[in-house]
Amino acid sequence: MSELISNADLERIRALLYKETGIYFEAKKDYFLKSRLQQRMQAQCCATFQNYYKELLFTDRETELAFLIEEVTVNETYLFRDFPQLRGFAEDVLPSYLQAKRTKGNYSLNVWSAACSTGEEPYTLAIILREMIDDYDRWNTNILATDIDRRVLRQARIGLYDERAIKETPIPYKQKYFRRTPDGWQVKPDIQEPVAFEQLNLMDRPGMRRKRVFDFIFCRNVLIYFSDDSRKQVLSSLYDALVPGGYVFLGHSESVGRITASFALERIGDFLCYKKPGAVLPRPGSPS
Repeated sequence: MSELISNADLERIRALLYKETGIYFEAKKDYFLKSRLQQRMQAQCCATFQNYYKELLFTDRETELAFLIEEVTVNETYLFRDFPQLRGFAEDVLPSYLQAKRTKGNYSLNVWSAACSTGEEPYTLAIILREMIDDYDRWNTNILATDIDRRVLRQARIGLYDERAIKETPIPYKQKYFRRTPDGWQVKPDIQEPVAFEQLNLMDRPGMRRKRVFDFIFCRNVLIYFSDDSRKQVLSSLYDALVPGGYVFLGHSESVGRITASFALERIGDFLCYKKPGAVLPRPGSPS
């Protein structure tokens, strides 16, 4: 079937995916993109690209486009990925930030794991917060975990992981926060409880506008797949979603420097993070 998908066809798909997701597939990924297209064409019993493209756009746009996006997006992650950055967050950023909130009488903590994949990152953050916040029970802690892919979200809600996914998890945390089962490692309920999963496209402007009052946003290893224009749009949305004094954490190869000057750059040990200027706000309704 590969001969039925021309370079012009691939360009049409590239343009559509870019418009819908902000991700642009370079020519070096033509084989990958073509193979995923073939899988969806076979699943939809479309003998030609033209028939599939018509179905994609007009017949079953919402459902089939979602399936195609799920086929071409990458979901490779594991618990406690990029441990040095997480340690910097836990030991350097979090304590002083929480103390500033305590002095304002603000005991709400909202964290967003954008592009959460199968849930490894939000559950990692839930463990860190439990471990690092001495007065944890006093806090109203919420972790929003979003992804464009419905399949990975279904897996994430189950919270069951194999040895590969848990390979970097410190042994004490593995023993404390996971239950060994015949099928793998099951996240315990007290770690699942603060995490809420939701489907979200980072290029969905109305959906992104509804995300507000986050203290920390983790959007790691995502923007490398976006064009500069798409990155600018996403970063603008993340900026608006943060409270004053809140932080965005990106992957080690990602930077906002040439995209936007809105964030204040902070170096924490060997990694960079980005802060929204301003002071931590008091609890709503309390005196400043």
